[in-house]
Amino acid sequence: MSTNKKIRILHAIRQGKVGGGETHVLDLVNALDKDHFESVILSFTEGPMVDKLRADGFKTYVVHTEKPFDFKVWTAVKGIVANEGINLIHAHGTRANSNTFYAARSLKIPLIYTVHGWSFHPDQSKLVKMIRTQSERLLVSLANKTICVSKSNLEEGKRKFNMPRATVIVNGINQVKFNPDKAYRDVRAELGVDKDLILVGYVARITAQKAPLTFLKAIAELPENLPVKFLIVGDGDLKPQMLALASELKLNSRIIFQDFRSDIPDVLAAVDIFCLPSLWEGLPIALLEAMAMKKAIVASEIDGINDLIVHMKNGLLVPVLKPGLLKDALETLVSDAGLRERLGKEAGATVNEKYNVQLMTENIASVYRQVLQEFATKTKA
Repeated sequence: MSTNKKIRILHAIRQGKVGGGETHVLDLVNALDKDHFESVILSFTEGPMVDKLRADGFKTYVVHTEKPFDFKVWTAVKGIVANEGINLIHAHGTRANSNTFYAARSLKIPLIYTVHGWSFHPDQSKLVKMIRTQSERLLVSLANKTICVSKSNLEEGKRKFNMPRATVIVNGINQVKFNPDKAYRDVRAELGVDKDLILVGYVARITAQKAPLTFLKAIAELPENLPVKFLIVGDGDLKPQMLALASELKLNSRIIFQDFRSDIPDVLAAVDIFCLPSLWEGLPIALLEAMAMKKAIVASEIDGINDLIVHMKNGLLVPVLKPGLLKDALETLVSDAGLRERLGKEAGATVNEKYNVQLMTENIASVYRQVLQEFATKTKA
């Protein structure tokens, strides 16, 4: 490939809603060197992330499907890839990979698969887990390179199947945007949160993965006289159930519910504690953002989060689906300002050391060049 010709990358994402993988793509395409790379986006649903990508000037296509391996959309995807003169497809997640590999194979261009957490999880039935594992095995085998966003995800994959063309490139965040030393808009005042209250933030998609009902049950166990308020920001299919449970547990006076917000740095600046009780993760962007803002963390003891948090060093870890233990961790932090400050500083130092978007982007750009060179050599042979 000529060095003076831009490399055209199709970044495929599973949905247009806001999530960690989608935020990763937004940061990546904005940080890639525009003199050498040109990014085109393919999403399989509309949504605010698609709107943001378009607003940032990226050509963005939507081919609607909510299914993996939906052969009905494969021809449309192939048409986009061909018409755009794409040199390489970068598929982010299972749905993106399973619905773009046909285009890559038939047009003879390389495919990179980024795993933002595997699609098989400990909470699934034996049958579902087996099917998902075999699907991931296939998708990894079809990719010219697999990128895992955490070391633990790579190790989990290697325990299940062969991964000779895999590497780890950790997620990074924009540390200029998420800078605790900047001045931010006063979200606490906007929401009417008294300055003497400890504000606990939960910023996530309201889905089973993020265990929102476990979070509510933990809140319900906290003493009512504790000086604390809870801010829940996000949307998702469990939002109605979460709202119903909050009413049932009589928690509405203690919780502020907000839909998706685009001012997450302002939101994080307002909170004292950040809670992420997920069931599984890749390397959670929301957690990295909260850590960068030097927030005291309470999170699940799972792969992906364990790559970031060491218990009592830069956060508190609790087992999944244990509202009583989650309640204990929250109460400990609410009651101990010194501990909150120490853990927050350590969390910030962890992120500043190696989880920045510039380093992430440089590493991914190097993989693009490597894969294209190897593919060209193999094609000529």
